[in-house]
Amino acid sequence: MYEIVISLYTLGVAVMSLFNDKVKKMWRGEREAFRVLRNSVDPGSRYVWFHAASLGEFEQGRPIMERLRREHPELKILLTFFSPSGYEVRKNYEGADIICYLPLDTYFNARRFLNLVHPEVAFFIKYEFWWNYLHILKRRNVPVYSVSSIFRPNQVFFRWYGRTYSNVLKCFTRFFVQNEVSRQLLAKLGITEVEITGDTRFDRVLQIKSQAKSLPIVEAFRQDYKYKVFVAGSSWPPDEDIFIKYFNGRDDWKLIIAPHVIGEDHLQQILSKLKGKAVRYTEATPESVADAKILIIDCFGLLSSIYGYGHVSYVGGGFGVGIHNVLEAAVWNIPVIFGPNNERFQEAQDLLASGGGRQIDGYQQFESLMNGYIADDSLRKADGDKAAQYVSCKAGATGKILSAVKF
Repeated sequence: MYEIVISLYTLGVAVMSLFNDKVKKMWRGEREAFRVLRNSVDPGSRYVWFHAASLGEFEQGRPIMERLRREHPELKILLTFFSPSGYEVRKNYEGADIICYLPLDTYFNARRFLNLVHPEVAFFIKYEFWWNYLHILKRRNVPVYSVSSIFRPNQVFFRWYGRTYSNVLKCFTRFFVQNEVSRQLLAKLGITEVEITGDTRFDRVLQIKSQAKSLPIVEAFRQDYKYKVFVAGSSWPPDEDIFIKYFNGRDDWKLIIAPHVIGEDHLQQILSKLKGKAVRYTEATPESVADAKILIIDCFGLLSSIYGYGHVSYVGGGFGVGIHNVLEAAVWNIPVIFGPNNERFQEAQDLLASGGGRQIDGYQQFESLMNGYIADDSLRKADGDKAAQYVSCKAGATGKILSAVKF
């Protein structure tokens, strides 16, 4: 049945690649992966394989890869992606020796891939459970580790109709999970090689903070903190309707907007809602932003550093499919505000419990919360400290994982 599903999926990807550029990149990249491996794999080297579905999973695996490279320079790292949103952004990442797409999980592809690479150890990050790759690795006695994984009762593995597929979990040598619920769910399947190590993203955001970029444009915009700064990251239109309405009525704060989608249509939509001088980052100079009220970040790669210039943050997505990365903001000792669709995100739930995160369900709640922060700056600082303390106390997963793995 699994092979039938994969075959149908392969056919669907092939057809969609004719009409969708993103799918075309994935289809082409998966087909070229074998050529990349033939040309790049050194038969005399020892490889550790990391697989990430997309960019978020890559960020979870990155602290492990970089520490592994420091502590075991004799090993080479192969990094594979499933999604173009991961590969296209990180295809030139210097922390891996080979980077390519992962061919679709047919038995033929999996055996061909593993015959080319012969990894000594494999790390699958968070939600990656490919039947053929994992079963072949197990038969070849290659240790396989699931990193930063998290499980919920409604996942297919724990339903009556998923009992057969749940056998794929028994291919892992060990699970490094985020919480106790995950450990208990795996125990119900008879899987006991489980360690609660937490999420490596906490290590990653602390690393990002320590390596944060200095941004002269943003420094000129904030004017040595003459104004307080509100940073809205990964925002969508429903998010923007809330905070733009509020800050259109205030002249004592500056606003930085880093939308999730930076297409021209969305940027024009944002600009149409704003009152006051707004400047795009890619068109800005230190002189032009000094008297601007709004700075729009119309490029990628800066948000994690930009949060460091804020006094209050907002993370978008909570009025849509789900919130984006709250840890990038929390690490900077600033309160983190987000919308109601956050129940599936452990770090958001923990931030709410710690007091470092605040949920809003609409404009009135946002207005009340911001008015409270403006009226009592000690409240704002206290919530920011709680957010940063939460991140710090959850760090350390990378060290726990690598200390448990033998190379």
